[in-house]
Amino acid sequence: MGRILVTGATGNVGRAALAALRERGEDAVAAVRPGSRADVAHPIITLDFHDAATWDGALAGVDRLLLVRPPAIADVGSTLNAFVDRGAGRLRHVVFLSVAGAEKNSFIPHAKVEAHLRESGVPYTFLRAGFFGQNLCGAYRQDIAQDDRLYVPAGTQPVSWVDTRDLGEAAAIALSEGRGIGESWTLTGAEVATFEEVAGALSRYLGRSIRYEQASILGYLWHLRRHQGLPMAQAVVQTVLHLAIRFGAELRVDPRLGRVLDRTPRTIEDTIRDNLHLWRR
Repeated sequence: MGRILVTGATGNVGRAALAALRERGEDAVAAVRPGSRADVAHPIITLDFHDAATWDGALAGVDRLLLVRPPAIADVGSTLNAFVDRGAGRLRHVVFLSVAGAEKNSFIPHAKVEAHLRESGVPYTFLRAGFFGQNLCGAYRQDIAQDDRLYVPAGTQPVSWVDTRDLGEAAAIALSEGRGIGESWTLTGAEVATFEEVAGALSRYLGRSIRYEQASILGYLWHLRRHQGLPMAQAVVQTVLHLAIRFGAELRVDPRLGRVLDRTPRTIEDTIRDNLHLWRR
């Protein structure tokens, strides 16, 4: 068997996938951006989706791929999709980290990658992931640690939070065992919690009051642009994904993840307990 190339290797899902692949004895290589100071315990190769000159080197000896879209990339046609085309003929399985509901929302980049993979002839599995519990550790970390708040335009609907460690393990299982080819897996947590309830859990574990503040659409866009420095395209996609929660997009609990892992998925309280150091003062 050839190598497994893991993109998004320095992110939460990529790191977890690499760890799970290592435990399975797979030959996996971590793709990192040029100049990135990666601290992953795997062989590293340079890959820049914006620079086609890096693609052949990254694909050398590779027959399986975990494809993760960098949040900053909105134009997937000349980047992720073109990269898949470069590997066509040698890739025997591409596992793509998509999002739950991608099949209903053609606007988001994930849907465009899914459509291209279907047409490419490359064997694929779509991991349509639910809402990341680790958003608390990344996108929301500063707001929680500094302002004692969760500030998003997500409304009051419950969310089936999923831990990215479980997603990485599921990706490794699919790639290592050749499972799910031609399938779309909806991967959620096993239970739901509202943002208000998550704020309550953070308050209990941190010993200080964390509030959920519902942002307006324009207020959230301004927050992402002004305070987090996100490019407009990335800020719009992030806002759309949060707005979808208002209409129940992340309400569904699907048993697939538990079946793939052969255990109960981690809960949002597990995610919080394991990352308290990120929000303490």
